[in-house]
Amino acid sequence: MSISADRLRALRKQAGDPTVREAAPSGDGAQLSPTVAARDSARTRERSVLDWMDPTATPAANDRHRRGLQPQNVDALRRLIATRERKPAVPAGAAVARGAAVAERSLPGQEISPGLHLIEAFLPQPIPRMALSLAFARRCEDAVAPCDLLFFDTETTGLAGGSGTRAFMIGAADWQVHASGIEGLRVRQLLTSTMAAEGAMLRAFAGWLSPGTVLSSYNGRSYDAPLLKTRYRLARLAEPLSALDHIDLLHPTRRRYRGTWENCRLATIERQLLRIVREDDLPGCQAPAAWLSFLRGGSAGNLRRVVQHNHQDVVTLAQLFQRLVQAEDDERAVLAFEQAR
Repeated sequence: MSISADRLRALRKQAGDPTVREAAPSGDGAQLSPTVAARDSARTRERSVLDWMDPTATPAANDRHRRGLQPQNVDALRRLIATRERKPAVPAGAAVARGAAVAERSLPGQEISPGLHLIEAFLPQPIPRMALSLAFARRCEDAVAPCDLLFFDTETTGLAGGSGTRAFMIGAADWQVHASGIEGLRVRQLLTSTMAAEGAMLRAFAGWLSPGTVLSSYNGRSYDAPLLKTRYRLARLAEPLSALDHIDLLHPTRRRYRGTWENCRLATIERQLLRIVREDDLPGCQAPAAWLSFLRGGSAGNLRRVVQHNHQDVVTLAQLFQRLVQAEDDERAVLAFEQAR
């Protein structure tokens, strides 16, 4: 069955095909080739589908159908535009992934100022009843009240020191009586999550010190204290450390235990002398990379491990101090007994 070109053009124009052009009149008997007729018929069907028309219906029925659906199509188009203008709902999987990313960046403690986090812990334990002798540090006539001691340790961006190295964390422990009346060791840590928070950290640490505070560290007299003094000066803040007494536990530990174990590093001393075994501990040499990675947008997982490492360091200092005091007292007691015989 063939169809005339004029008839086919009329049908396409009636269907709303914009590609239809006016053609020279031709006789009713003009026929289209089967190839051209098939191509035009396919285009007509495609346009009919786009116009929500039934290609199997008669031209009159299609025209009535198109006129009848026009208001509804306009309403549908408006609803579609309004839907696309609204913010699309976040898929459940994407929400979970975004929540996991936030959790990976979360830091422990409370943010007490922009970029500065305070982590606190309280470990119940009896406070030494008597003043602790400093004979182990070759200060035979001196003693210190337990509650005046402040054990501290820093985590820094490098081990070279100098003005280019900064402390991004300061940990401190002291014996205190809790508000509930329980005695114990209070551990406080200051952690910076931005470069700009260093000044706030230094001011907060200075607030923990008093004229009667006695600092205690492990190699802190040679490294931690000079580094902090430099950072205070660079921040144009009053430097509070020079006026305080400072007992460095590294030197008396070396004098007493040198040659007993392979070295006198704090990790070795706490393992061999104090019988402390750390689990999932991040070595101190990896602390700078953990902090810098976090600043670049990485996960906080290793930085949280740095917090745990620093926490254990200051707790170990308190135990080592008491062990050195006890070892010195035991040695003096043995000497006194031998002299009395």
